[in-house]
Amino acid sequence: MDIPGISSNDLAPSQLGESPYGQQELDKDAFLSLFVAQLENQDPLSPVKNEQFVEQLATFSSLEQLEEMNDNLITSIALNQSNALLAQLTGSSDLIGKQVTYVDPTLGTDHSGTVERVKLVDGLAVLSIDGKDVPLATVTEILGEAPAEDDETPA
Repeated sequence: MDIPGISSNDLAPSQLGESPYGQQELDKDAFLSLFVAQLENQDPLSPVKNEQFVEQLATFSSLEQLEEMNDNLITSIALNQSNALLAQLTGSSDLIGKQVTYVDPTLGTDHSGTVERVKLVDGLAVLSIDGKDVPLATVTEILGEAPAEDDETPA
């Protein structure tokens, strides 16, 4: 038997959320709708006891606090990811103009060269060394400032 305001058919689609398991979950708006429907349709000769009423309000309050905490956590994670990318970019930019030694990821051999620029690719710092893209993680040694071109003496 469906009671108006309590059946899931009476809930707006926005009040039903999909869980990762394919089942529908009730959000706080649906919870509030059910709560109001329960109050409207209760037996006047046997109303909801105060303890039950307070317990339901506490559950609703907890639900709101959990949703707010979840939103804050998601925001915090996004901010931390952004900060990590910025720190990676800033830290690796100190290598511009310096000679470094790195391991070629395809050949496994050591190479040296001068870092020309830094960019982010798929969330990882990639150095441009003598025109070749090299992941920052493959750098094994920082040799120091690259010699200036006019410092070289002709042979």
